[in-house]
Formats: sequence, structure tokens, C-alpha cells
Amino acid sequence: MPHRRTHYLGVILAAALASAAHAQQAQRPATIAGHPNFNGIWQALNTAYWNLEAHNAQGLDDFWGLGAIAAIPAGKSVITGDGKIPYLPAALEQRNKNRETWPASDPEARCFMLGVPRVTYHNMPFQIMQGDGDLLMVYPFEATHRVIHMTDHSPAPIDTWMGKSDGSWDGNTLVVVTTAQNEYTQFDRAGNFHSNQLQVTERFTLIDPDHIRYQATMEDPKVFSRPWTIEMPLYRIIDQNAQLLEHKCVPFADKLLYSDLMHLQPQQKNMPDPKTFRSTQ
Repeated sequence: MPHRRTHYLGVILAAALASAAHAQQAQRPATIAGHPNFNGIWQALNTAYWNLEAHNAQGLDDFWGLGAIAAIPAGKSVITGDGKIPYLPAALEQRNKNRETWPASDPEARCFMLGVPRVTYHNMPFQIMQGDGDLLMVYPFEATHRVIHMTDHSPAPIDTWMGKSDGSWDGNTLVVVTTAQNEYTQFDRAGNFHSNQLQVTERFTLIDPDHIRYQATMEDPKVFSRPWTIEMPLYRIIDQNAQLLEHKCVPFADKLLYSDLMHLQPQQKNMPDPKTFRSTQ
């Protein structure tokens, strides 16, 4: 009898949760101004922020004091086709150098904006705000945001960390083309990088109310031999009262950036000369 009662309670609870989820979806219109409704908080659930390519689990020797906490989880490639980034020979050498000197080479450590597309599959969720005009995408890391310009497709005057994102609709797919990013951002924590000639074409397609098929195609003739594409699902955060929380990381990077002024010694061998580190800001 106790087992049967537990079973009934489980069925009732599952029905209640399904009913609540259905009610939440019913309150959210399916379309806005004739286009799919992307409003909500979304997150990629994979290891692409560590490495877009396939990679084994491994420890970080320079952070041995953290034990298993500092281990890199294994992950599959999110790159379509052969799963590899098609670097030109000189660019591949630079990628390897970036990887060998991580985290010194990674702007994430310095709390710089992550750039596109890395900001989308970072290990924090992000929010899409959609009305009947431009869209806004907001990210916790470094309190980053970007406007998706739906009508003003004029060229950006200068290169910036997040570039300029121009949007359009291809049927039910939101297409976003981002240009004018500087050369300082990277794609992941594995040293994968680009130049300021990078053009990113993202495609957001609703599979159902709680899942987006996300694709991004990278074109950069200075670094890559051909265009290449990543693909992954994005999942809606359906927690009750879901909220995006800021991660203003500047205070956490102060000791890294200004350790010489604070008379601190870097704890890892890959920490750079602070004076040189600051010169890229």
C-alpha cells in the first residue's frame, strides 16, 4: 500500500507540473508582430565554452590545488561536417600558442566582453527581449548586451568587442549578421581565435516553445581557409520566476590585472607580466 500511495502521489505531482508548464506557455503569445516569440531566458548545455572541437577530460596542472574542481569536462564537437576548425597554417600556430599560454591568452580571465558567438554558449544563461522592432540580447558576464538592429543596417564606424549585429527574418528564422568585432575576443577557453575580419551569421529557429536550434557560421579569410558552422540547441529556463542575474566580474580580475601595483605574485606560471596584460585594454 505505501508503494501504491507513493506512485499515486508521483502521478499527481507530474500532472500538476505539466499543468503549470502548460499554463506558463499559454500566457506567452506564440508570435509577436507575425514572427516567432523568442522572449525568455535561454542557455546552451554543452562544453563548447571550453572547446568548440571534441576534447577529452583533462586536469589543469597549473591549478592542481583545486583538484577535480579545475578539471576540464570532456565534450563533443559542435562544429558541423568534420568537426574541425579549418585554420590556415600560420593561424593554427597562433591557436596552439594561445592554448599553451591559457589563461593568460584568454580575455575572459580579464573580464572583457566575450564577443559573438561565444557569448551565446558561455556557461551562463542569457535573455532575449523581443518587441515589434529591434531585439535586445542581455548576458550576465560583464553585464553585456547587444542590440539586434532590424532596420538600421548601416556599417559600424569602428570595431568593438561585440561588433554590430544586424537582424532579418528568413521565414520563421531570426538571422543575425555580426561584423566589426575587434581581434581580441576568442571562441572558447581552448585558444580558438579570429581576426577583426570575422563575420558571424547566426540563425535562431524555434523547434518548440522551449527549444531553439542555434547555428552560427564564421567567415574570416585572414584566419580560416573556408567558412565553418557550429550548431547546438538552446534551452529555455522554465523555473518559476526565472531571472537573469548580473555577473559584474571586474572586481574579480583586479588582482590579475594589477598584481604588480598590489605587490602580489602570480600563482600560476601562465600569468603574464601585469604591465603587458593591461596594455591590451
